[in-house]
Amino acid sequence: MGRMERFASTGSSPGVSALGAAGTVLLVALSAFAVTAGAEKVLVIGWVAFAAMALGAWLGARADETDPHRLVWGYGLASGAMITSAAMFLVPQAIGLGIEAGAPQLGGVGIAAGVVVGYSSHTIGHRLTHLDVSFDVSTAEITAHALSAGLIIGLVYGSMPTLGLLLGLAIVSHKGPAGYAAARRLSRQGKSATALLLPAAGVGITAIPTALLPIPPAPAINAVVFGFAAGIFLHVAMDFLPNCEAGSEIDEVCSLHEHSHDLLDELRTHAVASTALGAIVVVAAWAVLY
Repeated sequence: MGRMERFASTGSSPGVSALGAAGTVLLVALSAFAVTAGAEKVLVIGWVAFAAMALGAWLGARADETDPHRLVWGYGLASGAMITSAAMFLVPQAIGLGIEAGAPQLGGVGIAAGVVVGYSSHTIGHRLTHLDVSFDVSTAEITAHALSAGLIIGLVYGSMPTLGLLLGLAIVSHKGPAGYAAARRLSRQGKSATALLLPAAGVGITAIPTALLPIPPAPAINAVVFGFAAGIFLHVAMDFLPNCEAGSEIDEVCSLHEHSHDLLDELRTHAVASTALGAIVVVAAWAVLY
């Protein structure tokens, strides 16, 4: 999934996506089931993800231009929060469960597998965006990412229901800027940004039923599961780190401004500050809540 879209000026697209509407209806139906089944945490995470991406898409569809400062801060805050959350809450669980199983390396195996699988799926998925097909491949790729993220979140919270909401909320923090960037691209193509309601609902659609599955309390299995989740989310977070180098997507946005080289240099400082602040917010929230 691409992180940032090119600057362009366009109007919002008419029409409502049938798939987007269907995804929203399904999330509502599953929410009622989650309330009766006691899956409140994944319910909250799913709806926060939906609201963040839907709001980002709404803003992106109505924007006349892409502000590089907003892009850098949006992605920097989200990636800093995701990296810190995965490192603080998932990695220790993976290693701890591995120790309980008599092999702490199992957690490391899961982390490595998550990073490799995340990288591989992203790289292969990006190739599909260059194919000439009848449907919007990028939207399908974002949807697949959301569904798989929800699947992992459901497994993690189903295996360890004592986990707090902070982890899940930080993990889905990138949905807002991702929805904004995707809506900008769809608007330029004359397509309705309401198609993004499907990936917006995707986290909840898979997280709710997965969290209710009976998971065997086997430390060895859970060590790999938590490690894999940590690896996936670390890969996603690192992919969202603002890249302010020449030829990057941020550079493409800056090139449309006067003194673009100076602006790119300035944005490097913003990238570091936003990422650090995202990490600090998670640590501070943990210190207050735990």
